[in-house]
Parts: sequence; C-alpha cells; structure tokens
Amino acid sequence: MPTGTSKESSILEYALKGLEQERDQIQAMIDDIKAQLAGAPAPVAAPVVAAPAAAPAAVKAPKAPKAPKAPKAPKAPKAPKAPKAPKPAKTASVKRVLSPEARERIAAAQRKRWAAAAKAKK
Repeated sequence: MPTGTSKESSILEYALKGLEQERDQIQAMIDDIKAQLAGAPAPVAAPVVAAPAAAPAAVKAPKAPKAPKAPKAPKAPKAPKAPKAPKPAKTASVKRVLSPEARERIAAAQRKRWAAAAKAKK
C-alpha cells in the first residue's frame, strides 16, 4: 500500500486513536450490561479520557443499519367513483377597446421613453 503524506498519515492516526477509544467505551458498556444480566452489581466504570483536541471532526461513529420494513398488506380495491358533473362553459371574455385618445397618450409616452433611452446611450 503506498504511503501518503505526513498530513494524511497524521489524520489517519488520529482517526485510529478515536476509533480505538470508541471501541474501548463500547466494550466497557458491554461488560457492564453482561454483569447486570448475570445478577452481579455493575462495576464502576473508569473515567473516560476525552479525545485529543486536534482530532478531525469528520470522523464519526458508523450508524447501525436499519431493520427492513415489513411488507404492507394489500389494499382492497376501491369502488368506482361517480362521474362528475360537467363544468359550465365559460363565457367568451369581452375584448377591451381603447379610445383613440388613450392610444395616442400611450404612444406619446412610449416615444418619450425611447428618446430618453437613446439619449442615455449617447
């Protein structure tokens, strides 16, 4: 296996230390549970030392896989729906008509905007 840079190897070392620490914690919990199941009093666990501050935050404990879902029971067929009533026909919309004076005012305003735009380009 090719060796990586020292930065990569130090990251891997920190990850390994973190995983080993998690393994030790889990093993301690397993031992406690086994002792409780056997009827013995639970031993006092040793204090857990915190992980080094320089350990990368990207290392996370793996999640347990989810149990598969049970298959759903088949549904009963639905009854046919009653036909819907037809919608009433829309009335034709009336086209709005502008007066000649309104058309002239709109045209003049548009010419004014075009002139201002042409003046701004120069």
